[in-house]
Amino acid sequence: MEETKQRKIIHVDMDAFYASVEQLDNPELRGKPIAVGGSSQRGVVAAASYEARKFGVRSAMSSVLAKRNCPDLIFVNSRFDRYRELSDRIRSIFFEYTDLVEPLSLDEAYLDVTDNKKGNPSASLIAQEIRQKIKEKTGLNASAGISINKFIAKVASDINKPNGQKTVPPEEVESFLEELEIRKFYGVGKVTAEKMYRLGIFTGKDLKSKSLDFLNENFGKSGEFYFQVVRGIHNSEVKPSRIRKSLGAERTFEENISSEIFMLERLQNISEEIERRLTKSKVAGKTITLKIKYSDFTLQTRSKTLSYYISSKDLILETAKELLYQEKMKESVRLLGISLSNLNTDKEERQEEKKEIAVQLKFDF
Repeated sequence: MEETKQRKIIHVDMDAFYASVEQLDNPELRGKPIAVGGSSQRGVVAAASYEARKFGVRSAMSSVLAKRNCPDLIFVNSRFDRYRELSDRIRSIFFEYTDLVEPLSLDEAYLDVTDNKKGNPSASLIAQEIRQKIKEKTGLNASAGISINKFIAKVASDINKPNGQKTVPPEEVESFLEELEIRKFYGVGKVTAEKMYRLGIFTGKDLKSKSLDFLNENFGKSGEFYFQVVRGIHNSEVKPSRIRKSLGAERTFEENISSEIFMLERLQNISEEIERRLTKSKVAGKTITLKIKYSDFTLQTRSKTLSYYISSKDLILETAKELLYQEKMKESVRLLGISLSNLNTDKEERQEEKKEIAVQLKFDF
């Protein structure tokens, strides 16, 4: 019989990253409720400080609602170059411990430390060291979750936020998941949680009591996922090369626009931004997709696949223009976006998926 492979996975998640960077760089903002994002009528909160979160301010919330919830809220423009700079510094710390680092975004990543460069058998102590180094080298706080797979580590990293960590060793996985509120399961959003409540599912224990057939019937393809994870089964490996599948940019306008001249002007700016990102990432793509959100909030996409890879703003804009004129606009437009997919990284990704990551069977938290 093949022995079950157990791993030591750490999920590191920076605390209110964008907002914390702004407070780090500007001492006058420390201890105050701030939101990174635009304060305009169409603005959206990209990140909120913990002081703002106490008032119910959350990322993806409209700036108008955020200001209504917290009248003293201070809006700060985003500075992604600065966030990337600090993210790179944090990522370099991860690589001191393992090469199996899977970034999810600028502010979070999975690390497989089953076999680590320090020879430290304790994933919990490694997480503690990493968080301390991040604080020393950047001045920022990080939280961490440690367990046998990515799912539990991700859930655990949220338990003792901010500036804390939570370890769920193998022998506690079952009880941890059974006692967990269903809304805290990673992958269970507000709509799904409400549906589960209606079905009498409030905790992991309730979820575990449901059969696979019941979950498939009520949640479709996600049914098997819920059935597995509540039993501590999640075999997804930490993939050190999360290869980009698409790259794009979009703009939401202060006022709806109906003039195609203005639209072309915006598309030119977006094309220039995409060219910069493509150059930095050293990739090119074949499929161009134009995204249009109308004033009535309906969304439309139009795509074209070329026979060759492109990365220049002129070719991107030329194709986007063609897609814009493909059919007449039905309403005024509030958002335009362009994305490039079918990238020249696809072949590399298929090769990466074939590789198997070696793991140790000995497990010591």
